[in-house]
Amino acid sequence: MKHETSMQDQYPELPGLEIIYGIDGKRNEAREIQALQDTIYVIGGKWKLPIINSICNGNKRFREIERSIPGITTRMLSRELKEMELNKLISRTVHPGPPVLVEYESTDYCKTFGPLILTMIKWGIEHREKIKQR
Repeated sequence: MKHETSMQDQYPELPGLEIIYGIDGKRNEAREIQALQDTIYVIGGKWKLPIINSICNGNKRFREIERSIPGITTRMLSRELKEMELNKLISRTVHPGPPVLVEYESTDYCKTFGPLILTMIKWGIEHREKIKQR
């Protein structure tokens, strides 16, 4: 017989895990997988988190964002910004010119990723240190 431990048992410090359980209080693995896939779809890939980080660090104009992320191409940044706007992570404001000024800002919805991003940064730093210990 398989002993089922809940994520809440494994990670008591993480609030809000009750939302992944069904109304019967049992773990809903299909819902967990769907939620992971949705999250990865929205913030996955090489560039989305660095873009969010750049915007949250005060870079609002296209060229500022582009310069703050080594290796990103103009085309890729443009594509990612459009997708992130569709997913309500950023807002795009056009100020009429001349010259026309376009600014990007993180939405309140995007800011809900803050704790997740900080946890990922912390994990990445710890992981790099762990790998160096080999």
